[in-house]
Amino acid sequence: MVERIQRIAARVSEGFARLFGAILAWGPVRRASDAAGAQWSRLTEILRRLAAPAIGSARGWYDKREAREKLLLRMLGVVAGAIFLWNFVYVPISGLGGDLTDRIAARRQALTDVRALMFRYQRLRRDLAASEKHTVASKDFSLFSVVEQALTASIGHEKISSITPSERTLPGGFHQHVVDLKLSGLSLAQVVNALYSVQTLSTPVTVASFHIRPTAPGSRSYDVDMTCAALGREAG
Repeated sequence: MVERIQRIAARVSEGFARLFGAILAWGPVRRASDAAGAQWSRLTEILRRLAAPAIGSARGWYDKREAREKLLLRMLGVVAGAIFLWNFVYVPISGLGGDLTDRIAARRQALTDVRALMFRYQRLRRDLAASEKHTVASKDFSLFSVVEQALTASIGHEKISSITPSERTLPGGFHQHVVDLKLSGLSLAQVVNALYSVQTLSTPVTVASFHIRPTAPGSRSYDVDMTCAALGREAG
């Protein structure tokens, strides 16, 4: 029974010795050990000289113990060494590995977020460039005059019941010119001509809303409510 315990203690000691050797062979530990080699050797020599009397006394005390007591002392030393390695070597190193994994994951997430922001910026820049191509450049631009002239030429001024201009301020230095129109007594051909005359203007004007209804039940003439808009940009 005693021999079996001794073999187990020897195997445990050998296992921890291998673990300790692997830790010492790890790159950062090895470099730190090499950098402090000379100082460590000098310190250990001083400590060895100071501790020599105490070690000699302890060795003499140990040699006087019985075999069973020596075995128990060796087992106690193995357990103490295992606890030391676990708390002061393995746990800190494994913690460093976990921290490194977390930092790598955080860097990857940050890189993904940056790429998403870059793609969004590029899309917004393309949208802005496209919007600027469809803006009116003149500071004194009058959507009222442009639309009135186009409709007068296509369907006649008498068909325009009302025309109300307005402007809306938009973010980014833009403003929107708006004209609300009421047309009355139009034939279907005139409705088509009115839309065509607005949408073929050289100025970028859009028809924001369009509603058509018969002037009277069973009538072949129609009334139209229409809103035209144009995007302008403040002079830089």
